[in-house]
Amino acid sequence: MPAFDLVIRNGETVTATDRVCQDIGILDDRIAALGTNLEAGKREIDAQGKLILPGGIDAHCHVEQMSSSGIMTSDDFYSASVSAAFGGTTTIIPFAAQHRGQSLRAVVDDYMACAEPKAVIDYAFHLIISDPTDAVMGQELPAMIEDGISSFKIYMTYDALKLDDYEILEVLATARREEALVMVHAENHDVIRWLSERLLDQGCGNPKYHAVSHSRIAESEATHRAIALAELVDTPLFIVHVSSEEALNEIRRSQARGLKVMAETCPQYLFLTAKDLDKEGMIGAKFCCSPPPRDESAQEAIWEGLIDGSFQVFSSDHAPYRFDATGKLSAGPNPNFKQIANGVPGLEVRMPLLFSAGVVGERMDIHRFVEVTATNPAKIYGMYPRKGTIEVGSDADLAIWDPEKQVTISIDMLHDNMDYTPYEGKEVTGWPEIVLSRGRIVVEDNSLMVERGSGEYLRRARASSAQPTGNLVPEVDENSNFNAKIL
Repeated sequence: MPAFDLVIRNGETVTATDRVCQDIGILDDRIAALGTNLEAGKREIDAQGKLILPGGIDAHCHVEQMSSSGIMTSDDFYSASVSAAFGGTTTIIPFAAQHRGQSLRAVVDDYMACAEPKAVIDYAFHLIISDPTDAVMGQELPAMIEDGISSFKIYMTYDALKLDDYEILEVLATARREEALVMVHAENHDVIRWLSERLLDQGCGNPKYHAVSHSRIAESEATHRAIALAELVDTPLFIVHVSSEEALNEIRRSQARGLKVMAETCPQYLFLTAKDLDKEGMIGAKFCCSPPPRDESAQEAIWEGLIDGSFQVFSSDHAPYRFDATGKLSAGPNPNFKQIANGVPGLEVRMPLLFSAGVVGERMDIHRFVEVTATNPAKIYGMYPRKGTIEVGSDADLAIWDPEKQVTISIDMLHDNMDYTPYEGKEVTGWPEIVLSRGRIVVEDNSLMVERGSGEYLRRARASSAQPTGNLVPEVDENSNFNAKIL
């Protein structure tokens, strides 16, 4: 009688701290043994010459979500989860988005009904809070946190989503009391509004002016202000999709002062620039996202922040809007930059892009790669050590990588529901060949091996247990802020 359901032999397992040539024995959905010369499995995989990494966690992606302007993303939970799996990601955390006037409970129930019959890998939810009424903050949000949704996103821009500073303080205070994590889209709404109005008044409506209107100052000022508000309340803060050196410097200064501030960046800020928004005709609309890509010097600064630990997480911020009337061109064939749906796809290529440019390109070691794509997201968002590592007892979420496989990225070889990729024609080295989720082989021989709805929903621990690896953020002295009794 075989001792294991599956044994992966002769591969090199890599975690955030270790690199070991060993076998992996999987029983049911967990890693049951690690070592050499393990007993037989019902099935065996020879991973000679391959790397075995923890399955990736994409902690920031927009799936089957209606934007504040009423445009639906092109990917539902089936196409998004399939695409994620083919890129080595085995857990996604998209957003259950509250629009004004909506009940959080109804929003989550509706989102769960979308996910359960479709997802092929495991998933959790963040919330988006756009209407922090007394009922939401006093009853609904604490109930959601108790149910395992321990992180939520707020916006400092967009007319239908933005919170003012008073509302942000209320959200931060609730997060502190309930041990949840606040994620913030940090851009100054009035700066963007002021610049946008003047650009449009002068007839400057082409896609490239999206990057002009979303200035670096808008991002750095809002980042500074969000950090200051979090410091006042003495609660952890997570800054999403950082694009500029100026915002990164605000984060670094706060971390150096011992504040509990964490941050992420995304592929578009390493591999795209504002020049992409200036392509002929409306092609630049394909690259419009907020914050926008900057210039080459900003790219280099963001790389350094990812390498030195200023950023804890590398997410895709996958926001898939097709280049047609259902997405980018919903306002017509020649929209101005304010009418273009904001977002770029990147779910499937997130890990291969970073592996190729970072690990193969010798900009970061492979342990740092694992930290920012899997281990840190698991720790920060309350899923570790079930997810994000290779340990006995952890879920058997694994990606067997061919570190030498060369791939030319093309929309034709991706599995999302998009009609373009902003990384068309880019050559990468390293790609996952076999991907497992809870011991199930999800991807093999470039084929999907599991059924719709076979992914599982994940309840997450409260944020009090969140501790990223790498550049750890020190604790704040309890006496450094106002008396906690005020809360």
